[in-house]
Amino acid sequence: MNDATLPFRLPDPIAKDLARVVGDEIIMGRLAPDTRLVEEEIAKRYGVSRSPVRETLRLLEQDGLVVRSARRGLWVAPIGRADLDEVYSCRVSLEGLAAEQAARMRTPAQIEALREAFAELERAHQGRDVAAYFRANLLFTDVIHLMAQNATLRRLLHGIGKQALRYRYLAYSRAPQLMKQSLSGSHDILGAIVKGEPERARDITERLIRRSWETIGRAIDEETADTAARA
Repeated sequence: MNDATLPFRLPDPIAKDLARVVGDEIIMGRLAPDTRLVEEEIAKRYGVSRSPVRETLRLLEQDGLVVRSARRGLWVAPIGRADLDEVYSCRVSLEGLAAEQAARMRTPAQIEALREAFAELERAHQGRDVAAYFRANLLFTDVIHLMAQNATLRRLLHGIGKQALRYRYLAYSRAPQLMKQSLSGSHDILGAIVKGEPERARDITERLIRRSWETIGRAIDEETADTAARA
């Protein structure tokens, strides 16, 4: 069978890998908000052809990390208060529900996986490594999402996941004290899930995310005010 007879084009595995790499650059701020993205430059930087780059940019656009306009082309999605509020108003409820259901549906093997994920959090916090703590925090929440055993909930969380990751990393990098609050909150969430306390797990989770939301919001508001003052 030749390419002309294929009913659709299969996703390019190179594009998926590249989307993960470029996505991490955006999430961790190495590609700043509003940075213009040019296919030729990206292809040259990562040593690939322009074909997978086009697919990569499409995937990143689906994740909300890249935006497109007829006049400006493609660029890294901006970070702003309105976007933060939209993402976190959804995340509070969804993450709270995931923790609640995890406490109801937990299994011994999943509890052990969550304990191991929390141990990674502790090690990263002791090392004062923001990037390592961020990755460990992702693992911790991913385990909770799996424990909830709710495929629809996981899809909803994935839908806002990449946008939320930018703000989660921003929170730890701008306000390192949040790592201590996060560690304490995660310890309490772990305890509530292990003991099978769904309402408590949800309440702790929602309060922890709301504190992070407030901290990130203040940082964005201060940066906006500084930018306006310099203009």
